[in-house]
Amino acid sequence: MSADVTLLSALLVGLFGSAHCLGMCGGIATLFSLGASPAAASGARPQVTMLLAYNAGRITSYTAAGVIAGALGATLAGLLEPGVARRVAMTISALLVLALGLYVGGWWSFLTHLERVGARAWQHIEPLGRKFIPVRSHGQAVALGLVWGWLPCGLVYTALAWSLASGDAWRGGALMTAFGLGTLPTLLVVGAAGSTLRRFRDKRSVRHAAGALLMIVGFLGLWNAAAVTGNHSHAHGALTFPGVQGA
Repeated sequence: MSADVTLLSALLVGLFGSAHCLGMCGGIATLFSLGASPAAASGARPQVTMLLAYNAGRITSYTAAGVIAGALGATLAGLLEPGVARRVAMTISALLVLALGLYVGGWWSFLTHLERVGARAWQHIEPLGRKFIPVRSHGQAVALGLVWGWLPCGLVYTALAWSLASGDAWRGGALMTAFGLGTLPTLLVVGAAGSTLRRFRDKRSVRHAAGALLMIVGFLGLWNAAAVTGNHSHAHGALTFPGVQGA
């Protein structure tokens, strides 16, 4: 399959998993609908632009993290035989997507342990975000998004595993950009709708459906990993991820 399908997979994981985002980032997004910004209070159009500015900052941080993870993956790929490295990376990434599906569906809370690890670093980053609340300008909205993009989140960590598995800094950044764009519709809507959509998120049927869709993606990734052999590895030894096979 082509690289476009790879980016589509990341986009879909962001879209399906964004039910989790309502709990993690939704609180910040709703600031714009609750009048934390004068621009938000003056009409729908300024509110939307403020939300877009905030999410632009958030996705930029995701992209930066993806570049770092991809570069690290390239280093690790050089230490292993390409076929072995690819299979290991695909398997780990698929298992993380499965864990994410169980997490979003409310069936297993394993990813909370990863979030607790990231919370230690977040204690030092989070105070920076407070400087931009209340949000009074688009620049502050972007800055708040840049900070909030580093919030400990099992969904983001799962996507970063894909970037790590890509074995390429630019590909890793592109994957996280696609993932971030996948989360964008939900966070734009929750920013505009406030607590209404968050109550919708709390319905078990919604969480179960999103979790099940993610688990399907994870199972497809495991199936691909089982089918991989050294002969199918890319010549440059890059790693790949769930739902994607070599061209």
